[in-house]
Amino acid sequence: MQPETAVASEIDDIYAKRMALYERIETVTTIPWYYLAAIDQYERNVRQSRRDLPKAEGITGIYFKPEEWVGFTNPNINDEDPKTIEFFNGIGFDGDGDGKASLDSDDDVLYAFANFLLRYGTDYENIKIGIWNYYKRDKSVRIIMGKAKLYQNYGRLNLDEHVFPVPIGTHYSYRSTWGSARGWGGRRIHEGTDIFADYGLPVRATSYGIVEMKGWNKYGGWRIGIRDINNNYHYYAHLSGFSDDLKVGQIVEPGKVIGGVGSSGYGPKGTSGKFPPHLHYGMYKDNGYTEWSYDPYPHLNLWERQERAK
Repeated sequence: MQPETAVASEIDDIYAKRMALYERIETVTTIPWYYLAAIDQYERNVRQSRRDLPKAEGITGIYFKPEEWVGFTNPNINDEDPKTIEFFNGIGFDGDGDGKASLDSDDDVLYAFANFLLRYGTDYENIKIGIWNYYKRDKSVRIIMGKAKLYQNYGRLNLDEHVFPVPIGTHYSYRSTWGSARGWGGRRIHEGTDIFADYGLPVRATSYGIVEMKGWNKYGGWRIGIRDINNNYHYYAHLSGFSDDLKVGQIVEPGKVIGGVGSSGYGPKGTSGKFPPHLHYGMYKDNGYTEWSYDPYPHLNLWERQERAK
């Protein structure tokens, strides 16, 4: 088996195991699997972005602090007895029926979160309320519900495909410009990569995602923001306009035309032509507390090479 094939097979196996886990918990709790998958994926993404949390070792990415699991007043931080954990108001639960509530069990961990949601209900609005009461953060709720929408729409977990933001084979150029100084509107750094191309050249969604933002900004001009399944926020700025059918909350796929290359921005609404036409492409990551930009150039270069190799 070729290395690439072996890696793909391993990834498919992980997705299959996760889906089986979500469906088992759905059967017991009646909470639709795509909400469980969305919460799990959100937690996994957060843990990958933070240094103060351990990396996920099992199938699930959900993290509970040991004291939260057993109960904050429980003297036994390693308690796995469901009865004493319940007595001390811990969140831990026996999800696989082995008589233990273990943080090392994927079934126990996911069932514990599902059991928390069951306090509120299993329909869309009550699940939103439950998620908010757990995270106490509107943005976390929005991100999780967006992931659930994607999973529900496609009925699968593997939504990792990417494409380059403008069509391969057209005339464009780009280089790494992340972090460069910018002066218009005050001193700041460049939070993206500029792809110079002909005015009106189609701009494409690079991933599966949800349109979170569409409109005007005095810096970015006509711009669009799309959140993908891995909690990356893709920012497209200086557009000449938007595709007619594009709406906030809409699902997009890799290659979906969302607008055109332009030179809008650096002024009041409608300002254009203050610089050569180009697409400003930025990538941002949310870690459960805040969101920050990071260099998209390595990703753009990889997606370009992958498309050219097809």
